[in-house]
Amino acid sequence: MTGNSNKLLAILGAYKPAPWRGRYSLSRLFFNFYLLVMGSFVAIAIFADFVISTAVKGITDDYTSRFMGGTVLLIEEELFRKPRSEWPKTIAALDRKFAYRLEIVDRWSLQLPRKEAEKLDNGELAIDAQGDIIYHRLKQTPQILVVGPLSPERNPEYQRGMPLDLRISLLTWSLIGVCLAIVVWLWVHPVWRDLEAMRQTTRSLGEGLFEARAPKMRSSAFRPLADTLNGMAERVQRLIATQKELSSAISHELRTPIARLRFALEILADTDDPSERERLWRMMESDLDELDGLIDSSLTYARFEREQPEPQLSAVDLGPWLEEQVEGSRLLARDFDLQVDITTLPPQLHVELDRKSMPYAITNLLRNAIKYARLRIRVSAEVVADQIQVHVDDDGIGIPPAERERVFSAFTRLDRSRDRSTGGYGLGLAIARLVLAQHGGTASAEESPLGGARFTLSWPLSQNVTES
Repeated sequence: MTGNSNKLLAILGAYKPAPWRGRYSLSRLFFNFYLLVMGSFVAIAIFADFVISTAVKGITDDYTSRFMGGTVLLIEEELFRKPRSEWPKTIAALDRKFAYRLEIVDRWSLQLPRKEAEKLDNGELAIDAQGDIIYHRLKQTPQILVVGPLSPERNPEYQRGMPLDLRISLLTWSLIGVCLAIVVWLWVHPVWRDLEAMRQTTRSLGEGLFEARAPKMRSSAFRPLADTLNGMAERVQRLIATQKELSSAISHELRTPIARLRFALEILADTDDPSERERLWRMMESDLDELDGLIDSSLTYARFEREQPEPQLSAVDLGPWLEEQVEGSRLLARDFDLQVDITTLPPQLHVELDRKSMPYAITNLLRNAIKYARLRIRVSAEVVADQIQVHVDDDGIGIPPAERERVFSAFTRLDRSRDRSTGGYGLGLAIARLVLAQHGGTASAEESPLGGARFTLSWPLSQNVTES
């Protein structure tokens, strides 16, 4: 285990941030996001303008045709009052009187859309693509009367600089661009601060500083991510600490049985006494059982500490279930008066627990009571407020108040228990607390009415049942 821990720290210690991270900056983030927002806005505006212009053009063209139809007919009548040779002079005179241009061109010189060309040849008014120039074929002639451009901006005679609508458009888009820049900056700046804080935290974690935590995020979008990162960091830190603790404790616990085995083997090789050899064999078997128990308990504790799985809760009838758990330990407690008291429980009280993990807690408390009881062990249960409480009492030597919390720590044993008669590895109570933590409950120790120690398992009476 120590080797694995060192390998993990070596891997994490060798972590180097990606080279691109150092080159990323607030200005780059702002510029990229601003281009994205501005580009999207422009694209939407262009598309909307196209749709609106297409829808409005038909209405505008129809209005222009009706509005200018009378004027065009009057100009045509004026031309036909005079000989065709005087038409150029007449158009020039009329052009000076109108605010828009007038001229006569040949039909073949015009390049009009197909639809407008058909209207022109049919004697109707035709309008250019911009809806600003009107074309009318003079009766029984190949010549076309051209009226416009109607707008002053397209008429060279009236252009005096940048068109007004263009100036308004430029001013409008400039204001929109500035407003978007301010909005984007106000959004990007706190996001960048949160990203930078996350980056620094991940870099510290990658360098092996597992106490590093992400600060409180200003942006609501990053708060779940920061909480997840901090939770992961805490878990990694706890796992590494647990692994170190397990490695150190197991190494210490292994020394004694291994030393006894080595000593027994040396004696066994030098003795021919059958009774002595039998005694040595029994001692070595006991040491092997101790090693097996240590490994099993360590693996169980490590699994609960590492995985912390969500309990698969199911409803059970507490009274019969508790008697069933106690019955499995009666062989170990055949020299004791082991009683189960469920008289204080309501009849057919169903509680919610994990059928796989909760027996670990009950069994470990019973084994602990068997180690230290003199004659009596009593298991009882009661409902207190909205909590179910299971008590395991013994008439042993008890636990001093100052030690009642410490006994639930892994590999913690009181000095008086460090002998082969009681055995144990200081993991049973730690496992019981981990199991109760999964159930949203607690494990505690206090003085027993029998004179020894009382261990209590407490968890909510009602939880979310995930399976039945």
